[in-house]
Amino acid sequence: MGRIPSKMLNMKIRPARSLHGAIALPGDKSISHRVAMIAAMANGDTTIDNFATSADCTSTLSCLAALGVPLRRGENRVVVHGVGKRGFTAPAAPLDCGNSGTTMRLLAGILAGQSFESTLTGDESLLARPMRRIIGPLGEMGAITTSNEGKPPLTITGQNPLRSIDYTLPVASAQVKSCVLLAGLNADGETRVIEPTETRDHTERMLRWFGVNVRTRRTENGRRVTVAGTASLTARDVAVPADISSAAFFMAGAACLPGSDITMPGVGINPSRRGVLDVLRDLGANIEVSGAAEQCGEPVATLRIRGGLRKKQFLSPPILRGDIIANLIDEIPVLAVLGTQLSAGLVFRDAEELRFKETDRIAATAENLRRMGAEVTEFPDGLAVGPADLRGASIDSFGDHRIAMAFAMAGLLADGETEMTGADCADVSFPGFFEALELVRIERPA
Repeated sequence: MGRIPSKMLNMKIRPARSLHGAIALPGDKSISHRVAMIAAMANGDTTIDNFATSADCTSTLSCLAALGVPLRRGENRVVVHGVGKRGFTAPAAPLDCGNSGTTMRLLAGILAGQSFESTLTGDESLLARPMRRIIGPLGEMGAITTSNEGKPPLTITGQNPLRSIDYTLPVASAQVKSCVLLAGLNADGETRVIEPTETRDHTERMLRWFGVNVRTRRTENGRRVTVAGTASLTARDVAVPADISSAAFFMAGAACLPGSDITMPGVGINPSRRGVLDVLRDLGANIEVSGAAEQCGEPVATLRIRGGLRKKQFLSPPILRGDIIANLIDEIPVLAVLGTQLSAGLVFRDAEELRFKETDRIAATAENLRRMGAEVTEFPDGLAVGPADLRGASIDSFGDHRIAMAFAMAGLLADGETEMTGADCADVSFPGFFEALELVRIERPA
């Protein structure tokens, strides 16, 4: 791939024979967002190690600083001086969430319980993303939220205390769940969120780490999560696990390339996030999990992936649908790339949430795979990918970091060179992704 310029637009990706070596992954983006916000609501100083260096998490820190939260940041360490649940101050200007939907949705929950007005905005992509799913429950709790027909910018007039509610998620979403739970910490009683399909539980785990009594219970309607507005948060240091969503790209790429041998230490294997690991194993990937331990309330382990895929002869394409989809929603683009290497392809359903990410990831994945010679059928809620010998092509990241990284892996598998437009968007979640890939990539002989 050659030397990586500091600010690239296009990237040329050559085929690889294998991937070999150890990879130091960035801190988990989902956890980094949450620990920074929860530490800001706590009393005392929290030191966060291995904080994600992504652009999205930088947006979260910038917004917290604009709300009066004192912060000190080093390369991979952040110190947050907590201001307490109601100690935030009114920002002097709209809060710029950049490209980060997580920043906007979770911070909205905190701001709903403050005694001032604030506005959340972002880049062009974020301004097109739907926010009605948080506007509804926050309105029920007493916050006044105005928007551009359900899209950002969002102006929130906080209420203190908020009204506690029982809220059932209409669509599985860890971000909406977390928004309501964070708002519930400033409510007048117990706030309960019922999720019919379980989503990632980093918010619940991190709240417990900071001393909040988060109660969970399985009911006939799903999983119920309860927090009380009387809860207080006490500062506590955190070491963020390596990001399994970042690991997924290398797991899939190594699995598809015979002779690969990749090791990634300290990866978070939270049960609500490890779906990609389990699915890859089911599809024939050779993945070893060792050294399992708990780190600040989150399970971690070392992952070793040896290529290639065990050649399972599927009589029909495996179908991923139902509850598992919420567990691996961010990994579907790279799993679709892997699907081209299976004997019968791969099908995804119940994934309509992908149409409302940084880009329409269903359409973007289908478009790029077709350019590379794969047969793809697109559904409103997913896609079917046929087996294919991928060929190099001109592809587009569509400004979406997960599309960029997924199709970097596709380029390794292809016959011929692949050129990607907008590859720099990988920095949103994995700064240095292409440098890390170059370090472990073994050239395919000409």
